[in-house]
Amino acid sequence: MRALVQRVSRASVSVYEQTVGAIGSGLCVFVGVTHTDDGSTVQKLADKVWNLRVFEDDQRMMNLAVGDVSGEVLVVSQFTLYADTKKGRRPSFIDAARPEIAEPLIQRFCETLSDLGAKVSSGEFQTHMEVEIHNDGPVTLMIDV
Repeated sequence: MRALVQRVSRASVSVYEQTVGAIGSGLCVFVGVTHTDDGSTVQKLADKVWNLRVFEDDQRMMNLAVGDVSGEVLVVSQFTLYADTKKGRRPSFIDAARPEIAEPLIQRFCETLSDLGAKVSSGEFQTHMEVEIHNDGPVTLMIDV
């Protein structure tokens, strides 16, 4: 799994002009799934996101995780994180898992984050989503597990 994690002051995702997920301060996590991902990959990524120290403490050092600051998590499926752009001008998505594999793993990722204590919102799988992000920082990290 691969994730693009952004620290946000707020974020939302809409489908057909209807908000389907929204958070206040926390993390917006774009998640891509590849062919070799499974339940253990989901657990590793959820643990990494939940414990990622990207929030500032009293000394303005990034020492706190999203749970430490009562932050929320918005999860957005993003198969394009596995785009291969090495050849030509048209991205290849051959490394992205098929929807029937990816969707349950992303759902499990959301459930695992919830089990860890996160308040989780999400987009809708296989739909055209509009994501509004208000970066806090900006802090944007790529995570591969």
